[in-house]
Parts: sequence; structure tokens; C-alpha cells
Amino acid sequence: MNRFYDLASLTKPLVTAPLALAFLDLNADRRWTLGFHDRETPLTVRQLLSHCSGLPPWRPFTGESLAIQLQRAVAGHPLLRPATPGLATYSDLNYRLLAELLEAETGLPFASLGRAAGLDPAPWLEPPTEVPDGPDAAAWALATEAPLPRHDPHLPQDANTRAGMRGHAGFGTTAPQLRPALARWIAAGWADRMAVQVADGENGTHWGLGLQVAYAGEGRFGQLLSRIPAGSGLKVLEDATEAAPAAVPALRDDPGPASGWWFHLGYTGPALFYRPSDRSCIGLLLHRRGPNGDLLDAEALRARRWNALARFVGQSGG
Repeated sequence: MNRFYDLASLTKPLVTAPLALAFLDLNADRRWTLGFHDRETPLTVRQLLSHCSGLPPWRPFTGESLAIQLQRAVAGHPLLRPATPGLATYSDLNYRLLAELLEAETGLPFASLGRAAGLDPAPWLEPPTEVPDGPDAAAWALATEAPLPRHDPHLPQDANTRAGMRGHAGFGTTAPQLRPALARWIAAGWADRMAVQVADGENGTHWGLGLQVAYAGEGRFGQLLSRIPAGSGLKVLEDATEAAPAAVPALRDDPGPASGWWFHLGYTGPALFYRPSDRSCIGLLLHRRGPNGDLLDAEALRARRWNALARFVGQSGG
């Protein structure tokens, strides 16, 4: 039986960004369309794709207008903080707005549009491995009086998307299903259009139109990826383990040089890596359930991804 995975935020580059690039004007001002009547600067699809719109990282999806929701003060929490002025701030809200624009432009539900990617929109017939609530559950109660959405194994695993948030999550896959989906994604040119540096981001990151630069500094994924020979092609790696991950190199503050690879990560564990120079691509399918049924923290999840990539790099002769 093929294990099913919740792709979480890999929905952004694999579904939402290609649809936006196909259907939307990247430079038109969408302030009024999206209800941001008091915003003093333009709001464009290019900004939303590259996370440089100035929107905060997260708000709970309660069904109300985001522009109205953002007018209310919220308690302190890393997910609820303001964007960093002048720097791209990774935000689920950017892709929530892209989904709204796509539905308005096409007259079709986002899930129906996304099926063209070859991935499965929620609700899913086969649920992925369940993980406990993450930081969004705590942030939810600080931002709204609406109750936290109920658990449902057939819906995405973070509270925000269980509530129906479109654009940034909601699609899943098996390993055999992901490979042809990635092949179409590359052949259509979407990956190359996303891997173009657009914005400087927080913590030394650099964003394109849906992917970010992978650097080769100590403990960064680019350190491993740089060892992969040219022409390695398309690979889908699957790691279904729930064992505690082995220790990996510490993540240094210095990002080092660009590795030539671009990437995106999913909250539930999967990851996507792409190298424009030879169109090599790696889809990594794993989850963040720990050995005791716990939610792996960010460092342990990095270690699980690192170990899976390291095994592949060793096998590829890198």
C-alpha cells in the first residue's frame, strides 16, 4: 500500500503559484479587489508570490475578510507578529489571497483548479499520518474567539487549514503520484519561473516567485545538495520512519554561498528542491510524528530531512 502524505505548504509552489502565474497579472494593483482600502501602497500578485506584501505570518481562517481581520489587535505570538519592514516575511496569508484572486478570476473553486496539478485536494479518502497540534493552535486562541476547528483525519493537519484556508495547503499525495506531478511541473516551466530572485527576506533568506534560495553553509540543505552530480534528474524520496532522527551538523548563522538549488518546506514534513541549471528535482516525503507520537520540533524535523537527503546524496555518489 502506498502511504499518503499531507503536503501542507508544498501546495504553495506546486499548486497555487503555477495557477497564479497562469491566470493572474503579476503587476496589477489588487488592493481594492481584496478589500485593503486603507493600504497606502499597491498590493500585487508578484508581492504575494514572493512574500514581500508586508502581511504578517499568520491569522486563523474564520471566513471573514482578511483586510478586516488584520485591523484588530492581537496578543503577542511569533505567528501573529507584524512583518519585518523592508524584508520578505514568509506568510500563509499571501497565498490565501492568491486563492481568492484565482477563484474570482476564473469563477471556479480553488480545489477544482488545483486538481490539474495531479495531486489530491482535501478531504482525502486516505488520511495521512496524524500529528498533534502545532503552534497555530496556541495562536488561534490569541487571535479569535471562534473555537479551534475539530480534528478530522481526512482534512489537513494544522488548525488553520482544517478551517478551510485555501491557497497555502490542502493537497496530498503518494510517492508514485508525486513523481508525474513533479515531472509536469518542471516540463511546464513553472519551476524555472519561480526560481528567479525577487526579494530579500528575513534571516538572510532570498525569495523568488514561490521558491527560496538554498544556501550551502554549514548545516543547511544546500551543503548536501551541492554534492549531487549534474544531471541527477527527478527523484522522489520517501521516509516513513517515526524513529528519533540521528544527530546532524549544527545550523550556523552564516548562510554561505548559494548552492544553485531552490527549495520549499511543508509544515507536516515534506520538502521540495529544484536546481534550474540542469532541472534536477527532489521531492522528499516524510512526516513529523516523533517516536512517542509527539510533534517533532523544527530542529528535529530538520534532522529527519537532513538524514533522508544524506542517504540519497551518498547513493548518488556525492
